Amino acid sequence: MIKSIFIKNVSASIFRLISKGQRKHCDGFTLIELLIVMAMLATLSAIAIPVYKNYTKKSQITKCIVDISQLELEITEYVALNDKPPDSLNDLGHGNLLDPWGNPYQYLSFADVTGVGKMRKDHNLVPLNTDYDLYSMGKDGKSQPPLTAKASHDDIIRANNGSFIGIASDY
Repeated sequence: MIKSIFIKNVSASIFRLISKGQRKHCDGFTLIELLIVMAMLATLSAIAIPVYKNYTKKSQITKCIVDISQLELEITEYVALNDKPPDSLNDLGHGNLLDPWGNPYQYLSFADVTGVGKMRKDHNLVPLNTDYDLYSMGKDGKSQPPLTAKASHDDIIRANNGSFIGIASDY
């Protein structure tokens, strides 16, 4: 009972102080408070934006690896049914399939290729595969047959007849 009377008296006193205009302006934020909030937001953004960009980059690479793995399975199935590799990804119904950066996946069947000119090559200029090449040109959309070329460093490749699927710079 005493507690409720005390609370009523305190709240009535606060109400009187506010209503009589005895309180200074506290309707807005001070410049210092706004600057502190802006500094905190800038700090959080400086941390969050690079983390988000790294996350999106990794997710694009992962999606590309999954796509190449799926295409590899479909090519294996096509070879089992037709006794020859497909001439292009159109034979699998994936001629329009784009990588996460909006570029078409690259496929080269070695069935009709003479020489190693167009084949993807490792650092020693040895072909990466013996059956076919399947890769994405990566973020820059440029590629050259040897992995040592700067344009090929960001490519997502299939190498060693499917034993490796990943970034060309990691191979």
